Amino acid sequence: MKRLIKPAKFILTAIFICLALVASNSLQRHQSVNNLQSENQCLVASVSGCSANAQEPNLSQPVANEPLSPQENFVAAIMQSLKVMPAPETYEYTLLRSYGAAFINSTSNVKLPPKLIFDNEVDTQEFQSQLTLERVVDTKDCYLQKSAADALNKARLQFNIPLKSGYGASDCLRSYATNLRFWHKYANNKTLEKVKEGKETAILGVVAPPGTSQHLWGLAIDLGVSNAKQRQILNQNGWFQTVVKDVPHWTYLGVSAEDLPKLGFKNQVIQGITYWLTPLS
Repeated sequence: MKRLIKPAKFILTAIFICLALVASNSLQRHQSVNNLQSENQCLVASVSGCSANAQEPNLSQPVANEPLSPQENFVAAIMQSLKVMPAPETYEYTLLRSYGAAFINSTSNVKLPPKLIFDNEVDTQEFQSQLTLERVVDTKDCYLQKSAADALNKARLQFNIPLKSGYGASDCLRSYATNLRFWHKYANNKTLEKVKEGKETAILGVVAPPGTSQHLWGLAIDLGVSNAKQRQILNQNGWFQTVVKDVPHWTYLGVSAEDLPKLGFKNQVIQGITYWLTPLS
């Protein structure tokens, strides 16, 4: 009998050890799966400093060494000024895609509009009354925000760059009424409805819908630019063509051309003219 007890103890001990090893391996696999899931959550959330043992990812910082897309860079830049991002496929989003380039302007004394659409003349004047304006040299009534005017005046001292029409009230800072008059010259209410429904966009390269022109902001001007030297000097002073196919239209961005790709801008060359466009799809 004693001879049988010793082998039985040995067998039971061996079975216990095997069960313990299986349980230990199962626990390690479970922990590994949890860790992997947590790590994946960190990657999906694009954050850094996220511990694999944490139940929720730390959203305070972006993932290290994870480059942002052009669209992410652009949105990050404009959200410093535009507090609410329009939803895709809305009228406001269409306007931001076409005219939102100026929202990357971080020049200290440049004031950006709080919204993309001014409702009427009173609404427009309320914003414009807050602007620090300066006259463009050698013009009668062409006014821009001071930083924009200073940069343009500097460029025009270097090379002859005429206004498109020579009339400051239409080439430079515009009233709501002027914006509306231009719209009625090239389009109508049916066109506006098509733009709002997303069925028409080509008109935006011809004329801005009522209350949406960059000219209302004092950060745009229509110029009679005819050669590469003029374009180069304007670019060196922070002025760029940002509305595709609107050849006379220039926008003051206040940055260098080298910085535009870092801010998400893409360039498009049409008939030898380089337009810097927002990356919004």
